[in-house]
Amino acid sequence: MNRLLAIDWGSTSMRAALLDEAGAVVALRSTPRGMLTIAPGGFAEVFEAQVGDWMDGPGTRCLMAGMVGSKQGWVEAPYCACPAGLDEIAAALQAVVEARPSRRGRIAIVPGVSCERDGVPDVMRGEETQVFGALDLLGLHDGLFVLPGTHSKWVMVEGGRIRDFTTVMSGELYDLLRRHSILSRSLPPADAEVAHDAAAFERGVRAALSGGSLLQTAFSVRTLALFGRMSAEALASYLSGLVIGEELRCRPLPRGAKVVIVGAPALARRFERALGIAGVAGVLLGDEAAWRGLHVIQARASALFPEA
Repeated sequence: MNRLLAIDWGSTSMRAALLDEAGAVVALRSTPRGMLTIAPGGFAEVFEAQVGDWMDGPGTRCLMAGMVGSKQGWVEAPYCACPAGLDEIAAALQAVVEARPSRRGRIAIVPGVSCERDGVPDVMRGEETQVFGALDLLGLHDGLFVLPGTHSKWVMVEGGRIRDFTTVMSGELYDLLRRHSILSRSLPPADAEVAHDAAAFERGVRAALSGGSLLQTAFSVRTLALFGRMSAEALASYLSGLVIGEELRCRPLPRGAKVVIVGAPALARRFERALGIAGVAGVLLGDEAAWRGLHVIQARASALFPEA
């Protein structure tokens, strides 16, 4: 049986799934050994320590996506320019030769995707794989996708190909405001110490959608605390609503539209609620999109290169 070792290897973590021939998940593993924790030349050692035993199975191949294919990763996998579909991605897979001799020819990295708007380039690595997985899982060929996170990606797909996308640094901006601005003095030390306040979050979203830019609305975190209008525990959720609401405010989202949300469950649900407030429907997917994406890319690569 031909198995696929599917790996999402990012800056801070490595997640791996062993898939059977039909793409079903057989086993899962994860480790905090992301790209930023690995010294140059150390990727092969980490790979063997974490998932090497899975590669010992006969007929097992490995396909990796994410920052493992960046300049600072194991092997650089150059970007595919938009519009990019499964054929372009599969044809640009980058083989990994810096591995044990028994692994060579069986490990490859998915290229990232790039686009350009008004002379300014944009890039992503890993999210393209999730998008192709979501398309397959939902039976879609067209649609608008958001992949929320430190750097959210808004992706437009037409005819099964990524036509365009935009990166929004909302997650990183939230962290900067949360920990390094004057607003931090009004907030609890860490988000993990407080429960999510749905009412405060929704108030933040509505304030962002109906107000000016975040440059203006963010200061309300300070003043609501100053006048005792909102508790410190609720303010973190309120700020989250302001930031996510700002992300939506800047998008052309007509009421009645539908957006596929691919991401960690808690954050994806916040985006779903924020989109609902804006009159837009959301469809949620999680890790399954990454595993399905790697499965369909491998299947397309096998079709293009049957001798591989």
